[in-house]
Amino acid sequence: MNFIFKPTELEGVFLIEPRVFGDRRGHFLEAFREEVFRKEGLLYRFVQDNISTSLKGAVRGLHYQKPPHAQAKLLMAINGRILDVAVDLRRNSPTYGKHICAELSAENRYMIYIPPGFAHGFSVLSDEATVFYKCSRYYHQPSERGIKWNDPALDIDWQVEEPIISDKDAGLPILKDLPEEDLF
Repeated sequence: MNFIFKPTELEGVFLIEPRVFGDRRGHFLEAFREEVFRKEGLLYRFVQDNISTSLKGAVRGLHYQKPPHAQAKLLMAINGRILDVAVDLRRNSPTYGKHICAELSAENRYMIYIPPGFAHGFSVLSDEATVFYKCSRYYHQPSERGIKWNDPALDIDWQVEEPIISDKDAGLPILKDLPEEDLF
């Protein structure tokens, strides 16, 4: 098999280790194969690919789209190193409000799969990082939502000394202030 799917503490979120084939020329890996992901129960069809490049210390997130435009995401760092974060927003989940962190880098080549029902963000640990990610729904601006990156109830250690935050992300609400209709 070309992928190892590692479940996390948050049901539905997987850390994925692709098999890397290397020789003196470099390396090759398969980043996605629909039939394999479907066999693992990851049933979302991806419709949009995005690439984000950010500088050291940047914190992006925590973002999500409310239903019916909620997105599943499959991410990998193709350059540099990031700390990827998923926060459970499923009201009836035993892990509601909990988060996981995973280091994704060009070196370890790990990917993370995050289904709908989670907020997502990442911080940049290297001088620069480029993140490639697939989304199961198109970006829909009216459904865009988020949680403040430094919500004390979440207590996320972003592992950056001087966070660089967008004005939009700095103005997001904390988890307890999210409207009920924005949750899953």
